[in-house]
Amino acid sequence: MKVYTYSEARQRFTEVLNIAREEEVIIKRRDGETFTIVFKKTPKSPFDIPGLKTKATTKDILSAIKDSRKNRSEQDVSMES
Repeated sequence: MKVYTYSEARQRFTEVLNIAREEEVIIKRRDGETFTIVFKKTPKSPFDIPGLKTKATTKDILSAIKDSRKNRSEQDVSMES
């Protein structure tokens, strides 16, 4: 835990934020008030994945989906018989 006066924190703000990534930082004001700076990591969505480079067009993708659904419905019909 690092402790800075308000003036020190203001002069070294970038340093304070970098230190806060690793440990708690406390800033004390002249009147006795204290403030804590804590790094908050932003949670990432499990759906936040990088895109894929492909030569497939939207038309190609929609056609593939349509074909897969058609094949699936044909399988369902043959299983019922």
